[in-house]
Amino acid sequence: MNSTPPAAAATAPDTMPSASEVPPRDGHDFAMHFTATPRGARLARRLVSHRLHEWGYPYGTSTNEAVTLIAAELTANAVTHGRVPGRDFHVRLSLRPGTVRVEVSDTRTERLPRLPPAASDADSESGRGLLLVDALATRWGVAPRPAAPGKTVWAEVDRTGEAPCAREAPRAVSRAGR
Repeated sequence: MNSTPPAAAATAPDTMPSASEVPPRDGHDFAMHFTATPRGARLARRLVSHRLHEWGYPYGTSTNEAVTLIAAELTANAVTHGRVPGRDFHVRLSLRPGTVRVEVSDTRTERLPRLPPAASDADSESGRGLLLVDALATRWGVAPRPAAPGKTVWAEVDRTGEAPCAREAPRAVSRAGR
């Protein structure tokens, strides 16, 4: 299996095999297909945040916020630039020792993500998403999808310094005296 991206992907900072080739060792993995619509991107973002919360990275923590924003940008790009009519995009979220990894796969191979030039038009309404991903992620890159046409854009956030929180069990409500 070749995980080396085409030469045109050289603008991405790093390349690694997709998480589908490397199973998560922490035992947490979430994957789902979404419609390639703004609604699908919004749902994917919300489910990534919810899943992180369930895994011990509550809403409002730096890990949850960073990974959720990265997922929002990558899914918006999949809908905007990677959409093929009738095809979904795929999101995978996994925890590995010390790292949270998010992957977004779409079926477009010819439209690879590129960082915009540093001197982008300040009045432009688009073009800053990958700059956010680059700033928030420890590593990110692009790889061909291993079992289907298209590409996978992935990002990793190291979670050193922020341990998962233990989730409290719901408290029983006493109705004594009522």
